[in-house]
Amino acid sequence: MVVGVCASLLLAACSDSNGKSSSTNPSQSPPTSPAPTTSTTVRTSTVPPSTTAPNLAAVRVRLRSVASGLESPVALAWRKGDARMYVAEQGGRVRIVGTNGRPVATPVLSIDVSHGNEQGLLGLDFSRNGTKLYVDYTDPKGDTHVVEYTMRGDVADPATRRELIFQQDPFPNHNGGQVTIGPDNMLYITLGDSGSAGDPNNNGQNLTTLFGKIMRINPRASGSAPYTVPADNPFVGRGGGVRTELWMYGLRNPWRFSFDRENGDVWIGDVGQNKYEEIDYAPAGQDGVNWGWSAREGFHAFKGARPAGARDPLLETEHPDNCAIVGGHVYRGRAVPALDGVYLFGDNCNPKITAVVQRGGRVVQQRDLGITVDMLTSFGEDPQGEVYAIARTGTVYRFADG
Repeated sequence: MVVGVCASLLLAACSDSNGKSSSTNPSQSPPTSPAPTTSTTVRTSTVPPSTTAPNLAAVRVRLRSVASGLESPVALAWRKGDARMYVAEQGGRVRIVGTNGRPVATPVLSIDVSHGNEQGLLGLDFSRNGTKLYVDYTDPKGDTHVVEYTMRGDVADPATRRELIFQQDPFPNHNGGQVTIGPDNMLYITLGDSGSAGDPNNNGQNLTTLFGKIMRINPRASGSAPYTVPADNPFVGRGGGVRTELWMYGLRNPWRFSFDRENGDVWIGDVGQNKYEEIDYAPAGQDGVNWGWSAREGFHAFKGARPAGARDPLLETEHPDNCAIVGGHVYRGRAVPALDGVYLFGDNCNPKITAVVQRGGRVVQQRDLGITVDMLTSFGEDPQGEVYAIARTGTVYRFADG
């Protein structure tokens, strides 16, 4: 375990942090609502290249700086009717990037957060109409909050604060922290396995806790409940204390997942323990998937027997070249036509950006694109399908034709 390295990382795959005195405190189940209408060693599930796949060997790409002067940026979002970029800074602020590529002086939102390596303001997104801002953060005690604010011009009105989810957390690491409005207009939320090392509370395979999961909720309030659960969620009606908010499980620390905007396929970057990082892939419409943690790490046994039905990742990367995978997006923009349909991802320690093409759930092409981002924290995708890479040093880059 490389503790000295992990101490400096946002995502610290190999972190083994001390616990806190609080314990998990799941809320009562909410009401159900109607269903919405490299040199790096890599192992993959591989098949021969497809003649219809993009030709990664011919791709030439570069990174263009489009924003700078930010403080530890970790997530991007765009708002309907506003071409400007909104950025979550880990220290607790949401900022707008002006037309000069610099952050606007007045923050959209400023909140009090904890300041551990894997804590703080971790995610943001807007409702489809741009009137609501959703954020995911850890408070000074280290507990997770998912909160909705109403926008008043360029500012989130603090008086409209509405808490959707509160989760006590016994450890400071593995917080997930992504909030995303999906193609079905539901709110998707990631939460890691609660932290420490090796999933000591076996949360990944426990369907009665929110830890180690991706959740799917309808953020509209219903009576006294702050949100409802879509009736077509995979665990609705299961009983036995199973949390109906759950959408996928068996995850250690899902650090960025995305929907392919063209077909709805799901891609997840899941940070591993101290040997393997993984990219998970599921075709659109497949929910309730068990990704295996903590019985599995990547393609390998970790602890206990393999759960029935647990799915292997699309690919894995190995340490020591990598330490914390950063999930990205399938490129669907126009600036780099040769990247159409290509998934882009990276790692917090290894600055290389990797491109992957899958067919039928198997890797058919993979390539180091020859571009680097030091201290990569996340990726973003704008309304036109252009993809961005975020550096902890305060710069945001857009992928451009090389």
